[in-house]
Amino acid sequence: MDFVSIRVITEDVARLVAFYERVTGARAAWATEDFAELRIGGVTLAIAGTRTVPLFAPGSARPAANDSVITEFLVDDVDRVYADLAGFLTDVVAEPTTMPWGNRSLLFRDPDGNLVNLFTPVTAVAREKFGR
Repeated sequence: MDFVSIRVITEDVARLVAFYERVTGARAAWATEDFAELRIGGVTLAIAGTRTVPLFAPGSARPAANDSVITEFLVDDVDRVYADLAGFLTDVVAEPTTMPWGNRSLLFRDPDGNLVNLFTPVTAVAREKFGR
């Protein structure tokens, strides 16, 4: 089995795609106006509109209803990225903070309220874990 992607359902695909393009620096590949993918590292962040949900199962997913998943991105320097995103991020949950497990993390919400963590390993153990 291979982990391929995570899909976020939204009412406004263009807005969410533009947000993640700005945060990640990746460019989206659009399949339709209701579906785009951002290839980041070896994984895909898929962003789909609510009109795609019934294709799987009607009512199976709701936009802006996530209270349990944090989408995480490994970055070279979280403090620099935070400075670069100053004025762009509107819902910062926690400014860069060094966590007990050795990552320096920035936690914020995307326009739909989904949590996003950008992090940089800063301890020797964390750097080794991520090959940094």
